[in-house]
Amino acid sequence: MALQRDAIYANVRGLTRGLDVLRALNRMESGRATAQQLAQETGLHRTTVRRLLETLVAEGFVRRSESDDTFGLTLQVRALSEGFTDDEWISTTAAPLMGELLQQVVWPSDLTTPDGDAMIIRETTHRFSPLSFHRAMVGRRLPMLLTASGRAYFANCTEAEQESIVAMLRAGAGGEHQAALASDAQFVQNLVRRVRQDGFSTNHGDWSEQRNISAIAVPLRAGERVLGSLNVVYLSRALKPAEAEAKFVAPLASIAGKIAAGLADA
Repeated sequence: MALQRDAIYANVRGLTRGLDVLRALNRMESGRATAQQLAQETGLHRTTVRRLLETLVAEGFVRRSESDDTFGLTLQVRALSEGFTDDEWISTTAAPLMGELLQQVVWPSDLTTPDGDAMIIRETTHRFSPLSFHRAMVGRRLPMLLTASGRAYFANCTEAEQESIVAMLRAGAGGEHQAALASDAQFVQNLVRRVRQDGFSTNHGDWSEQRNISAIAVPLRAGERVLGSLNVVYLSRALKPAEAEAKFVAPLASIAGKIAAGLADA
């Protein structure tokens, strides 16, 4: 019986190798690699790696580039962790500092993290701000390419993740407007360059559902990893874009830096 039980619970070699390939891809600095590079990284035969990659592509966890025959992870990999919650950093580190930001700028702010083709609000000061125009904000999804929150995250995430997001939006996941923007390679390139150069992103009535609302956002980092974004939201008629940048960019950057420092200490 013992031999039979050992046989039943023996390691599945193919699964182990597939996980080795996923780990290797995740370690790649550029977020992508050829089958040969992955074979060298994992110590597996190139034919074995190629077969595993084709399986992972078929299951939606890996995407193959037709231009250079490299492979990269897709956002489907992140879906594997949806049952795992790691919200402590938001409640213990970010939330108190968002209160500090509110004291400085008065206008409400949101902390957002990626949720597929959009950003989802995880924490907010809307309920505390005297200038708030919405109260129930936690859980609300914000368009990736139309809002400051989405743009701040998109421009600073890895190239592989950008490609996955663009692919979803092109397929219509975020609506016709975003599908058109995602299909415009020049728009995407300019967006990434501008946000990275400025260090912040903006939207000024770009989202049709919130024409009267504007925002400025900065990325939230933990080391080299981008976790999400932090914004300040204001009424478009109250401030011109240049005025908002002068008032909000420095406090946002300061609080984002404190959050990053807090995460490093933790």
